[in-house]
Amino acid sequence: MTGASPAYGAIEDRSPRGIAGAFSRAIRSGALAPGDRLPTVRDVAAELGVSPATVSAAWQALRRTGLVVSRGRAGTFVRDSPTTWLTPRVRDLVGVGDTSVRFDLSRGTPDPALLPSLGPALGRVSARAATLAYQEEPVLPRLRDVLATTWPNPDDTITVVDGATDGIARVMEHVVSLGDRVVLESPTFPPFFDLVESLGAEAVPVELDAEGIRVESLRRALETRPVAVVLQPRAHNPTGVSLTPSRASALARVLARRRDDAPWVVEDDHSGAISTSPDVSLSTLLPGRVVHVRSFSKSHGPDLRIAALGGPSGLIDAIVQRRMLGPAWTSRMVQSILLDLLTEAQSMDEVAEARRQYFGRQRGLVDALASYGVRTTPPDGINLWLPV
Repeated sequence: MTGASPAYGAIEDRSPRGIAGAFSRAIRSGALAPGDRLPTVRDVAAELGVSPATVSAAWQALRRTGLVVSRGRAGTFVRDSPTTWLTPRVRDLVGVGDTSVRFDLSRGTPDPALLPSLGPALGRVSARAATLAYQEEPVLPRLRDVLATTWPNPDDTITVVDGATDGIARVMEHVVSLGDRVVLESPTFPPFFDLVESLGAEAVPVELDAEGIRVESLRRALETRPVAVVLQPRAHNPTGVSLTPSRASALARVLARRRDDAPWVVEDDHSGAISTSPDVSLSTLLPGRVVHVRSFSKSHGPDLRIAALGGPSGLIDAIVQRRMLGPAWTSRMVQSILLDLLTEAQSMDEVAEARRQYFGRQRGLVDALASYGVRTTPPDGINLWLPV
């Protein structure tokens, strides 16, 4: 490292919090500069007379604040360009804020060339904002009708929110309290772990295989009495796995046995329109306990910031009511654009072509990897999980 660490003798509090605080002050004062490498965990532990686990916990705390970034075996470094507005695990993705990275494979974003053209839809949107009263219904009735035609549970109440993560966060804020446990797939979309931690809850990881969450892993996780299970039924981020109908039924049977303390199931269907897998949901198998979130970011455009949220009326109505004290509704102009994209032939064809293109690219990549002796199962959507 090129900077100067804090004087070890000056660190009186040798708990993870105390050690993290000392190094945080060194970074903020400039004693440790952007790009400096922190001492190794073992070196700091030896100097302070604490266990390596204590120092590791301090380093984790520094990573959560965005001050440092881990680069695997290369070590832990002071972040070059702090991005404190990002959540901790997003900041830790390799390419975030690093201009030296030629290809950033960590993002999981759609190919802009495969998104439907917004020009025709924009041309058909009213030239004036249509909402004249703040208390109007938050969802365009025509959009709700279109969403309902492909919704997995016809009994669900459907609303619209500002993207999948917004919808999942709003559900979790209603059902998760301090100290609760939440089941998350492992691996999964990194911000889900940040969301659980921000609510003061504990994440309980469950394992995946080629058909989705492993039944036995979920059964063990349910012994911790979680209040929610978050899963991705199609084109899982980051593995590309899709839940099979038989596995969904098996998971529902396990969950149904928890009659007195059944957790909520939150389904993140973020890539449905570009997925080639069947639309599988637990909502009809566990009536009254499933919230389904369907995003259009991957298929129609991330900047539209729109997703549908459906579930039992009691919970959905409570979410809508709370939302009225904040953003109140998702712009009806944006809703009109999505409605156009979902119903006009040209945009429907463009999304269908994107689905075919992603399918072909996945198979092409799997075949190319196989030519180098790397065997992997063809995934769905825009993600592929490759152990390295």
